[in-house]
Amino acid sequence: MKILVADKVSPKGVEYLRQQPGLSVVEAYGSTPEQVLGLVGDVHAIIVRSETKITAEVIAAAPLLKVVGRAGVGVDNVDVEAATDRGVIVMNTPSGNTIATAELTFTHILCGARPVPQAAASMREGRWDRKNFSGGELFRKTLGVVGLGRIGGEVAKRAQAFGMRVIAYDPYLAPSRAKAMQVEGVSLDTLLVQSDYITVHMPLTEATHHMIDEAALAKCKHGVRLFNCARGGIIKETALIAALQSGQVAAAGLDVYEDEPLAADSPLRSLPGLTLTPHLGASTAEAQESVGIEVAEQVADVLQGGVIRNAVNMPSLDAAALKTLGPYMELGQSLGALVQQLGPKQIDSLNITYWGRVIDLDANAITRAIQRGFLRRISGEAINYVNAPVALKRLGVQSKVLKSTDEVDYTELISVEAVAPDGTVAAAKGTLVGKTGKARVVEINNREVEVEAVGKLLIIENQDQPGMIGYVGNLLGRDRVNIANMSLSRTGPGETALIVINLDSEPSAETRAELKANPAIKMAKFVQI
Repeated sequence: MKILVADKVSPKGVEYLRQQPGLSVVEAYGSTPEQVLGLVGDVHAIIVRSETKITAEVIAAAPLLKVVGRAGVGVDNVDVEAATDRGVIVMNTPSGNTIATAELTFTHILCGARPVPQAAASMREGRWDRKNFSGGELFRKTLGVVGLGRIGGEVAKRAQAFGMRVIAYDPYLAPSRAKAMQVEGVSLDTLLVQSDYITVHMPLTEATHHMIDEAALAKCKHGVRLFNCARGGIIKETALIAALQSGQVAAAGLDVYEDEPLAADSPLRSLPGLTLTPHLGASTAEAQESVGIEVAEQVADVLQGGVIRNAVNMPSLDAAALKTLGPYMELGQSLGALVQQLGPKQIDSLNITYWGRVIDLDANAITRAIQRGFLRRISGEAINYVNAPVALKRLGVQSKVLKSTDEVDYTELISVEAVAPDGTVAAAKGTLVGKTGKARVVEINNREVEVEAVGKLLIIENQDQPGMIGYVGNLLGRDRVNIANMSLSRTGPGETALIVINLDSEPSAETRAELKANPAIKMAKFVQI
């Protein structure tokens, strides 16, 4: 499999790829967009930094493409939507530059406390001006960390080493993690009111865009100090300029901007209390080597073993998670395929319910497996774990997921229901059995059964009457179709029965037609899962 390294990354990362069996590497640094289009026709993976743009056109020109790896955090140069639509995994390397960005952030915080850049500039101009460069101490001051992820957590550790009180706002922060880090979790308003120093470490989304604006700054202490080494646009620059000019913000430090590169005539350049750096967060030799090796390892893992780490458009699965989740994902895919073939062609919703131990696992990955199984016969082999949710949504099908704590007869259970516009429901439930975790279907349309969730199934709903099992067995025998296993279920004597048979081969069209023509048989479907 071929990997195109479009932007220069660590030579150690490239060498790692070259040493992997079955992988070949093409280095094409500095290629024009037209040259990139000409190179991607037979590649399985592309590695970029920030220079090369992976557009929808590039993705369309790469029919074998499985993964795009970004050596860095942001994926602004990758059309993630187009990649997802094509089932291409997009990965970044968020941990490789964690320490570098945390250290740069704390450098900015120190420069906000002590005006070292301004003092150094005055010395170069020949001055000795001690009185104008007096600063403050970090000791016993309060640092507000907005976003306590990897980088925010590392900044918090450094602040604590300086004797600072650290408070944090993070809507996804578990109280147990905050307590373990000796950080006090607070609301954003509380953080704004109490902090002497504020640093932001959130991704740029609709919710975080301009989250630090005029209204937010007005709630802060007079003379607060503010820092952003995360993403431009989290702090509203016009609001920051006004606050620096008025003294509401005493000092600030920015490494990222709403528009990059920063314009030469930007008013940010002329503010004396503001320290600016040109997006240097990951600009250390260690970080660049780290992200280069990391992206190489991640891409190789996807191509060689299906292990997915740091994907931005699907759940990440490391080797341990894949080992644990693999049997559940196979079961889910089988249930999805079974329900799709049992139900009507058009459905309104796909309802998925989890019970037991499975609810503590990464249900998102299992849900995608169910969606993929449901869509395989509709959309073909192009459907995978990446684009299944998008394809389902495009069909107008809602996917509803529920984790239930109700008691059931199994240690763990998965239910899949396909609900048609008229309310008709096709449903199946499954579980894993034995030490090896074999997938079993244990219920079909509210009838208890037990069949292997794999291979070829013949599902018959019939009037419960003598001779039906013999009739079906004889018919399949004449067709030279071997029965591997059979499960029977009925509502009551003389009522409706269900026969589910594991087959070694597919019945002929004539056999299926004869089954359907039998007046005692209400439904006969051959299903392949």
